[in-house]
Amino acid sequence: MKTTIFLRLHAALERYLPEQRLFLRSDHETRFIRLRSETQLVVLVGSALTVAWTIVATSILLMDNIGAGSLRDQAQREQAVYEQRLNDLASERDLRAGEAQKAQKRFTLALAEVSKMQSELLRSEDRRKELETGIDVIQSTLRRTMTERDGALAKAAGLELSLSRKTGSTRTPEGRIEDMRQTVSFLSDALNLTATERDAVAAEAAKAYDLASSLDYDRQLLQNRNDQIFSQLEDAMTISVEPLDKMFRAAGLNTDTLLDQVRRGYSGLGGPLTPIAISSRGEEPLDPDSLRANSILRELDRLNLYRLAAEKTPFAIPLKSSFRYTSGFGPRWGRMHEGTDFASAYGTPIYATADGVVIHADWSSGYGRLVKIQHEFGIETRYGHMSKIRVKVGQRVSRGDQIGDMGNSGRSTGTHLHYEVRVGGKPVNPMTYIKAARDVF
Repeated sequence: MKTTIFLRLHAALERYLPEQRLFLRSDHETRFIRLRSETQLVVLVGSALTVAWTIVATSILLMDNIGAGSLRDQAQREQAVYEQRLNDLASERDLRAGEAQKAQKRFTLALAEVSKMQSELLRSEDRRKELETGIDVIQSTLRRTMTERDGALAKAAGLELSLSRKTGSTRTPEGRIEDMRQTVSFLSDALNLTATERDAVAAEAAKAYDLASSLDYDRQLLQNRNDQIFSQLEDAMTISVEPLDKMFRAAGLNTDTLLDQVRRGYSGLGGPLTPIAISSRGEEPLDPDSLRANSILRELDRLNLYRLAAEKTPFAIPLKSSFRYTSGFGPRWGRMHEGTDFASAYGTPIYATADGVVIHADWSSGYGRLVKIQHEFGIETRYGHMSKIRVKVGQRVSRGDQIGDMGNSGRSTGTHLHYEVRVGGKPVNPMTYIKAARDVF
């Protein structure tokens, strides 16, 4: 049965692919190679498969190159838009910081004016008390003088009565007239002096009242201006602090613990952010302006702590040139990919994403040329597959310092940067930090 089928297939092939002979001739002999129908079929099928595979592979490569070019162009456009947004946000942040500094200067001047007005009011109050004390002294003197006069008159009357009993007569009418004249003159002088001092005291009191009214009006104007300044400062603090707070929370960081650590590292006292304290015992002031000023100063201190924490946290992107993402954080080919890959040209500069200390700058098996940077808050960043390392172990770097060049060292299939972020030794998604800072930096 099988022989019959083979014979029929051979006969069918013979009709389309008859047996061929390939002659090989030399100087001494002639040989030939017989190409059977089955052999020709195998050669034709193999050739067809080879041509088909070549066509398919070429098409795939062309489509991949076209797609890669399109993705690269799109990535470049997105990078340009992103960089423009970063520049706009940085300009707006600098503008807000300038406005906050100007507002703080205006607030300082306003506090100085308030202090000056308060001193004027205190001096006016002291003057008024002095005038009241003078009036009390004058009235006491007048009462004492009148008492002494009454005593003198009573004594004179007693002496006259005693003289009358002894001599049988009082003083002459002329003497009594002279005594009355002297008494009236004394009383008139005392009353004139009292009236003059009273008028002077009244004039001083009127001036003090006018000055107090003027100072109170100026104080009200200053209070209104202070309210406007406080409102602008409070709005500026809200606009500045809330995005930073959201950024750290979006990165999964506890802001209270974070700020406490920064505060312990910068625990110096004094300076423009010290709260206002009028009491000699260091108690909090009770007036509304001082309370609002202390609240603004606390927010300024919080903003400054956030700024320090942001410089030590890897919110930045390790590349400033055009790039494209080639692989993200997560499982890949059955294994865990513990970072994010950025592809760009060979030798592209690589930058530190936060302040820190270099703890490794050498070759490391699969990573190739690897740099590790230890940051605050238990955070570590890694930069792998470099072509050149530009830092040394123990070197302190700041965010934006170049630490190496992009390459293809280690276990790598092409030029790219393998970037990792580890918290407490455990890898986390670097894009969490990059996306959290997208609307801030």
